[in-house]
Amino acid sequence: MNTWHEVTTLEEIPPLGARVVTTNHGDIALFRTAEGEVFALLDRCPHKGGHLSQGIVFGKKVACPLHNWNICLDDGNAVAPDVGCTRSYPVKVENDVVYLSLA
Repeated sequence: MNTWHEVTTLEEIPPLGARVVTTNHGDIALFRTAEGEVFALLDRCPHKGGHLSQGIVFGKKVACPLHNWNICLDDGNAVAPDVGCTRSYPVKVENDVVYLSLA
């Protein structure tokens, strides 16, 4: 069962961009797609630890700013031929308020 924490509003996350929230689990990047979907990933690329929040969002992926690895926003997996995974977190939006579960 998820415990939800209010972290920001939808308007605080730019379309095709990210916002970082600091938690006891580390920095978590909240990404917003062009369609308005919101995803949450640990803000570390599985390749060299680059800040994914500084990458370019396209579709349901983000390109790491260090070496252009593409990471799926929905599960944190690197897109082949690259391999690796960064942790993803459940997120929901209700009435334009973004909630994050750290479970």
